[in-house]
Amino acid sequence: ERPVTLALYRLGRWCARHPWPVIALWVVAALVTAGAAARWGEASSESIEIPGTESQRAIDLLEERFPEAAGGRARVVFATDEGKVTDPAPRSGIEGTLDQIRVLPHVTQVIDPFGPAAAFLVSDDERIAFAEIAYDTTAREVGTDGVAALTATDAPALAAGLDVAYGGPVVERLGPEETRTSELIGLSVAIVVLAVAFGSVVAMALPMLTSLVGLGIGFLLIRVLGGFTEVTSFAPILASMIGIAVGIDYALFIVTRHRQHLAEGMAVDEAVARAIATSGQAVIFAGLTVLIAILGLALVGIPLVAALGYAVSLVVAVAVLVAVTLLPALLGLFGERIDRLRVPGVQLRFETDHQASGAVSARWARLVTRRPWPFLAAGVAVLAVLAIPVFDLQLGWPDAGNRPVETTERRAYDLLAAGFGDGFNGPLLLAVDLDTATEPTAALAAITTAVADTPGVQLVVPAQLNPAGDTAVIQAIPDSSPQDAATEELVDHLRTNTIPTLEEDTGAVVEVTGTTAAFIDISKRLSERLMVFIAAVVLLSFVLLTAVFRSPLVALKAALVNLLGIAAAYGVLVAVFQWGWGLGLVGLEETVPVISFLPMMMFAILFGLSMDYEVFILSRVREEWLASGDPTSSIVHGIAVSARVITAAALIMISVFASFVLGDSPEIKMFGVGLAVAVALDATIVRMIVVPATMTLLGARNWWIPGWLDRILPRLDIEGETVLPPPQPNPVPRGDDTLIHQERIP
Repeated sequence: ERPVTLALYRLGRWCARHPWPVIALWVVAALVTAGAAARWGEASSESIEIPGTESQRAIDLLEERFPEAAGGRARVVFATDEGKVTDPAPRSGIEGTLDQIRVLPHVTQVIDPFGPAAAFLVSDDERIAFAEIAYDTTAREVGTDGVAALTATDAPALAAGLDVAYGGPVVERLGPEETRTSELIGLSVAIVVLAVAFGSVVAMALPMLTSLVGLGIGFLLIRVLGGFTEVTSFAPILASMIGIAVGIDYALFIVTRHRQHLAEGMAVDEAVARAIATSGQAVIFAGLTVLIAILGLALVGIPLVAALGYAVSLVVAVAVLVAVTLLPALLGLFGERIDRLRVPGVQLRFETDHQASGAVSARWARLVTRRPWPFLAAGVAVLAVLAIPVFDLQLGWPDAGNRPVETTERRAYDLLAAGFGDGFNGPLLLAVDLDTATEPTAALAAITTAVADTPGVQLVVPAQLNPAGDTAVIQAIPDSSPQDAATEELVDHLRTNTIPTLEEDTGAVVEVTGTTAAFIDISKRLSERLMVFIAAVVLLSFVLLTAVFRSPLVALKAALVNLLGIAAAYGVLVAVFQWGWGLGLVGLEETVPVISFLPMMMFAILFGLSMDYEVFILSRVREEWLASGDPTSSIVHGIAVSARVITAAALIMISVFASFVLGDSPEIKMFGVGLAVAVALDATIVRMIVVPATMTLLGARNWWIPGWLDRILPRLDIEGETVLPPPQPNPVPRGDDTLIHQERIP
């Protein structure tokens, strides 16, 4: 027996027969989650904590001894096209704005451009000036209300004819406001694809409804999560992207199998039960693989990345639960009416209707299986060429210079760069522990001088001492922008060459921190662990697929092909975002490094999605192989009966992912491009060319497994119907227009 298969069969039958209690349970769950979000939830923000790194040790030291220097920081930039900012009228306007800022909650210090630091805060032509604002809390605790209060202080400066913009970590870490345009476009395309795939408005509406229910509850859970840990500001956007795609796809697979069963003459509850026991089990399997891979990001040791993984995994988990409980309840509720409201000009279609939907895919499969070597060579060549740029992959973090030009943080970035140089947008903070210094005053002077003389440093702001005199902060301004590779080289040079010599000579302990250094540390930590993470995910996929299909060769082939497909997607990302090929098409003006956690997160997500497609196709191939023993005809059959559903699912995912390129955030644009390209390659070159070609060449060896391995592996019959009871016929025959012509494809 297969207890999981039978349990899901009973669950699907019960939900179909008792739809209203199931719907009521989901309504209660939504209300409880909404209440929890209102009570404990917090909006998303950024937290740059990287335990065990130099930048984090420096922050910990400052929080202990110099909390005034460890809090959030912001900047307000003033510019004039006429005269100078030091003229009486502009100066009066600036002072009026700064007076309002000084009385804001949690503001501990405003470094005035007209005070002792004027030489550093006013440009040489005196047309641009800025003020540094220090808070006694983190950017998260300042929050959106604090930023709103800060940006509302511009009236006096505006009245004086000045241009005013706000930037710095407190403003930038809240992230850009994203509109819902992307979601609407993705959903619109999904509606069209589902309508064409099913030919029925009702059948189309059910996956849309369940995916939106799952996404809504998932969003509420992310807000609850934000009350217990910091969640990055684009986590809800990424979760929305993944949630819509997998929610619709999971429902698509189940509804397709359910309608096939109805067309074969089964009763409604029987059709639902068998769909959940087969396709529903595949959905659970695919969802669990996504969850395992994404939750593995917690092992990287970076809370920001771990929280992003938690947020996405919550949405995926809810999508799976909705698909195997709420969806069968709705299918039972609609019953025979699922094919009502026909789409004009579109024929009702079913998975096993080979005459209506399988002819093209069957002919294609026969063509590939007749000439496997040329197709395999062509498919691998395309993927390999696309993967070439991956060898130039540079991980980093886009800065505010990549934000939309109309945002206040982008205007602040551009004004600072114009007036003072790019490096002013990413200052490095040196935390100096003077406790062990032999001569603290002399040590501080020596450190300041040596850092100022370091190549790549534009200037050094005089040190700030804490009241106890045992800790100081030195601000070093690089020549280059925060995302420039030269800035990372400067940080490495300071840490490996300049600072060790200073520590030996002075006895002080010096550590480099600040937002720029912290992002560099994140990139390095992720780069160091990327290959280990990929190896672990590939090993997991190999073990799971071997257990499912009882074939180490099929599992090995799937792992290698998936690796090549994802490498090709990485290559496209490098070509677009680092090399600038077609950069204008994605709405960016200059190249950016690939965000440091994207390769890991993308790999985790794509691993689960590719497993979904792999299981869907190979289960059909294996089913036919067991029935006929003919390896070639089983490949043709498997592709023919699954190609239409795979194509529909891929089109939906590609559309949803690609629509997010319209967002403002470079990070989300990267995810949109990367995931859309990866799914497109997976559903076309990988599934339709490389997989059938390799399986044809392997022939009967596809299903070989050593006896000892067969005995020790668990049996995961996630698509088989062998353990289910005989199907119950529908007591009310369906109309002739829904009957299908079944035939074995030779």
